[in-house]
Amino acid sequence: MISFLNRILVIILLSISNVHGQTTTWSTKAFWITPVYTEDSVMRSCPVFKKTITLDKSVVSATLSITAHGIYEASLNSKRIGEAYFTPGWTSYDKRIQYQVYNIKDQFKKGNNELQVTIGEGWYRGAFGGLMERDNYGKDASLLCQIDILFKDGSKEQIVSDNTWSSGAGPIIHSDIYGGEIYDAGVDTKQWYGVTPIDSFKALLVPSIAEPVKKQEVFKPVKVFKTNKGEQVIDFGQNMSGWVHFKVKGKPGDTIKLFHAEVLDKEGNFYTGNLRDAAATDIYILRGNGEESFEPHFTWHGFRYVKVEGCIVQAKDFTAVALYSAMAPSGSFSCSNPKINQLQHNIEWSLKSNFLDIPTDCPQRSERLGWTGDAQVFFRTASFNYNVKQFYTKWLEDLKADQRDNGSVPNIIPNIYRKLKSRKLGVAGWGDAATIIPWSIYWVYGDSAILCNQYNSMKAWVDHIDSVSENGLWAANGYGDWLAPGDSTSLPFINQCFWAYSTQLLINAGTVLGYNHDVSKYTSLLQQIKTAFLQHYMQPEGKTMPNTQTSYVLALELHMLPDSLEMKSAGRLEALVRTNSNHLATGFLGTPYLLHALSKHGYVSTAYDLLNQDTYPSWLYPVKMGATTIWEKWDAIRPDSTVQATSYNHYSYGAVGDWLYRVVAGIDAASPGYKNIIIRPRPGGGLTWVKASYNCPQGRIVSNWEIDGGKVIMHIEIPAGTKATIYVPGKENVEVGEGKFTFEGINASVTAKML
Repeated sequence: MISFLNRILVIILLSISNVHGQTTTWSTKAFWITPVYTEDSVMRSCPVFKKTITLDKSVVSATLSITAHGIYEASLNSKRIGEAYFTPGWTSYDKRIQYQVYNIKDQFKKGNNELQVTIGEGWYRGAFGGLMERDNYGKDASLLCQIDILFKDGSKEQIVSDNTWSSGAGPIIHSDIYGGEIYDAGVDTKQWYGVTPIDSFKALLVPSIAEPVKKQEVFKPVKVFKTNKGEQVIDFGQNMSGWVHFKVKGKPGDTIKLFHAEVLDKEGNFYTGNLRDAAATDIYILRGNGEESFEPHFTWHGFRYVKVEGCIVQAKDFTAVALYSAMAPSGSFSCSNPKINQLQHNIEWSLKSNFLDIPTDCPQRSERLGWTGDAQVFFRTASFNYNVKQFYTKWLEDLKADQRDNGSVPNIIPNIYRKLKSRKLGVAGWGDAATIIPWSIYWVYGDSAILCNQYNSMKAWVDHIDSVSENGLWAANGYGDWLAPGDSTSLPFINQCFWAYSTQLLINAGTVLGYNHDVSKYTSLLQQIKTAFLQHYMQPEGKTMPNTQTSYVLALELHMLPDSLEMKSAGRLEALVRTNSNHLATGFLGTPYLLHALSKHGYVSTAYDLLNQDTYPSWLYPVKMGATTIWEKWDAIRPDSTVQATSYNHYSYGAVGDWLYRVVAGIDAASPGYKNIIIRPRPGGGLTWVKASYNCPQGRIVSNWEIDGGKVIMHIEIPAGTKATIYVPGKENVEVGEGKFTFEGINASVTAKML
């Protein structure tokens, strides 16, 4: 437990650790500025702000602090500043706005320097959200910036956004996230106007703490072809989130149009029926002066295929660029089954495609929102693949900011629907992101600062559920086990399980932080929740009411059952799987826990049978159908190749990746931050070898195993400063510290066949 003084220290350290790069002391002379000219009311162009800076002395240091209403791109002397895209990022703008700090010393020169900043529509004022409304946070495209310069002679100069700047309409005729970008290369900003200082308010400003969105992998076309409809289409071979960079020659006014899609339809034609209201179209108008190149600035698309109009495609001139937050890779997993390796690949690429500043549900249609349920079910899998600590910490700040006064948590963060009173309030499995993710961050990274920072939010969520419950039961309100292909699991059952789970996590957090009174209070509440659950939703012989795969999974994995019912319920779950021809019947809430519920209770073989299943519904069915990312629906493409209007890049069902690391490879944490490690691989499913690694906060863990006849050969690496318990199949456990080890165990599957 942490004493009161230590808790204060943790909070202080959190404020320090929140600094990503540098913080800024903002000048009182720096104003938000907006263009003075009148914008087109229908097709708003991206305004450009300009400032000429004259320097006659040698510069020792120069930093630009900058933010915007909208998303900005800055350049100094025609060179782009920084590698970050879609800055300042999406936050709850009416409560907190991020700013970034750049070192621009090397871009300055003696004499005149021209700083330009272009502002795109972005989340702030672009058409965004399912209602396709504009100006969700404000109507203005505004800039706030400050340059602090230190000269070699010791003098200083400060340049701020104020009424000395100029503004004009640039070549980006329009750009928004869903619609795409229209760029007229023939437009030269010759007509400059003044600016209007609109506000000096800076209290909402916070420094960026998460990794910025950057350009990542690039892909060349794997195929250029004509569809049955005569469409000219490029296949880049990978579904992704990003844009296309291309080179072209032509006459002034020639127009190139790029349309983006994830799949082809049953007849092999370009399919955009799943984009809803997203036009996902980029348009480039040539200036007609030799070879020209283009890529968008303020939009991105979810795509594998691109339809091109206006030129004959030369494959060498087109490149797809993936864009996502620049998190550090943390793990690797591969095995002897190519289909499972493709599943792991698909998990990684759905993560990459949707971890773009916030954890979005999908990157292609007119949605791309931070659904809380999706974000929480995927956290552990995400953490095995990338270091997501700062990424999620930033997002939790917005969850806390948008949490309602009554403690309920919006289903989408940032809450773009905050003005709609009819939205569902406090949904089980979604609102529980308020407790599940902070505790998961603490468990994975070992930093209690996140618990300090989010504790009041965690507590408010649990108190909200308690306030709307009746007779110890949480009434129905929610999405249930979303998109489950099997029988429906009742909302009250799901509610009760997640209420208990969130309460337990609050107790855990209170114990770590030393909040003894809260621990006592919520321990009593937890007992009441579980008692009511057993009375209303369980039969003495371990049968849940309702009798579904998800009901047993949640009862087992969210710790709703006494020891006397655990194995009985696990047996009923296993029987449901077997009677369903070894197919899952779970949705967004049940699927992440399904294989764990089986393997923890001795049904490892059944879990592997589910993993290896490749007919609908299963994880490997999309792999068999050619998927390169995780689908939103188990049968997004039906066996007859009919495509559905759904997302083909949706990471939620990819939460099975957690089981691949923790059970198949056997890497798990026995204490927060992996100070104590468990290595317990469970060979099976016909696998002959597995190779896995994970960069935990202490260093690199390796767990490789291979089958050699009746033996399991394990190759293990444990980082310094940790202790590990190695579970060797068929042998006694081994306690080790830092080092590289080889162990030989018994191949239980071979032994079972021999018997």
